Amino acid sequence: MALKMSRRAFVAGIPLFLAACQSKQGSITQAGLTSLADGTPDYASAYAATTDGGFSLPAIKYQNFSPEYLRQVVFYPSKYPPGTIVVDPKNKFLYLTQPGARAIRYGIGVGRAGFAWNGEAEIRFKREWPKWFPPDEMIDRDPSLEKYRDGQDGGPRNPIGARGLYLWQGNKDTLYRIHGTNQPASIGRSVSNGCIRMINAHVQDLYERVPIGTVVTVL
Repeated sequence: MALKMSRRAFVAGIPLFLAACQSKQGSITQAGLTSLADGTPDYASAYAATTDGGFSLPAIKYQNFSPEYLRQVVFYPSKYPPGTIVVDPKNKFLYLTQPGARAIRYGIGVGRAGFAWNGEAEIRFKREWPKWFPPDEMIDRDPSLEKYRDGQDGGPRNPIGARGLYLWQGNKDTLYRIHGTNQPASIGRSVSNGCIRMINAHVQDLYERVPIGTVVTVL
């Protein structure tokens, strides 16, 4: 026999239904993450598989990361005005400063010893799925890269990932970038050739938050 639900029972059940929905959708945190009912970030959604620019990106196994490298808002009193990017190579963090002594923090990978750099620059260009041009000295060290001297087209196999932020000092291109990576396991390590790498989900988020002319300080 089919069961029938009375109007009274249906109305009484609405709050429970809404609570169940809220536990999945929640509210938006400062870092742009959806929060669950208990207030914790919904990282499963933030790092889920997605399609971008016609390319399919797999889900990021965020459980494999140390929690501090996941995107989050942190207390960060500093001398830098809101909207500044501050890179801390030693601790493998990139901060986007916010009002109220806060910052959105992302985990990064940085340059190996001998390739690291520091100083102040600004974002002069922004590119989605940028073409990669290995520097001549990199090709000299690894001749197998000769085939990319004229550039490797953007895509999931491209080592600079989904976004590129190009750092200049005055009228000079530093040749350093903040960019994505197709090697998420490299976050939290010193492995790049001097550039600042982020998982694609993070560099995509940062890309949307910062305009051309944003100041970048590498400590």
